[in-house]
Amino acid sequence: MYLQWFGQSFFKLTVKNEKGEEVVIAIDPFDKETGLKLPNKFGADITLITHDHHDHNNLEVIKGTELSPESFIISGPGEYEVKGVMIYGIASFHDNQQGEKLGENTIYLLQAEEVWLAHLGDLGQKTLTDTQLEQLQGVDVVLIPIGGEYTINAPEASAIIAQLEPRVVIPMHYALAGLKSKLDDVQKFIKEMGLKTTEPQEKLKIQKKDLPQEETRLILLQA
Repeated sequence: MYLQWFGQSFFKLTVKNEKGEEVVIAIDPFDKETGLKLPNKFGADITLITHDHHDHNNLEVIKGTELSPESFIISGPGEYEVKGVMIYGIASFHDNQQGEKLGENTIYLLQAEEVWLAHLGDLGQKTLTDTQLEQLQGVDVVLIPIGGEYTINAPEASAIIAQLEPRVVIPMHYALAGLKSKLDDVQKFIKEMGLKTTEPQEKLKIQKKDLPQEETRLILLQA
């Protein structure tokens, strides 16, 4: 599978299903109000929306594909099988007050090419519940917000990672040039995690056989 990041929580995930078909998944497309540059419209077979805020739900940037004339939209908890890809939406909160301040958030867990990948959306909970942990058990790759203010911050994200023990961690939703929201810099998270990292990559290839076995690897993507 291949992973690209456009900033905030907006990702493009390209996987192959058991038929060998290429399936494109868009996650949390933002709008121009964020201050970030929007990518050109691209085709996605599936679009995942973690919550209904303007920096996560801009469906106008997504078009269909040859495989799917219209993108299949998923915007909440549940179990889905679309184009041979298993997707699990897990209920969570956008804040640490049971959603009273910022509402609900959906964590998405995807299974494709023998890899389990979780996108935590705008998670605001400082800890995951036992039920959430059970649903996320054995996750390989975690996309986690770290910028604070609207989500968990670096220390809280580090604590979540300690709960999940994934093989690969990819931070998101942090300060970038042009972003109007005031969020923490990624360096706070790198320091908090105490893990070595390499230069940000424009596109990440993820294969089961290449996942680290005895450690957690921190990977930065370039928006």
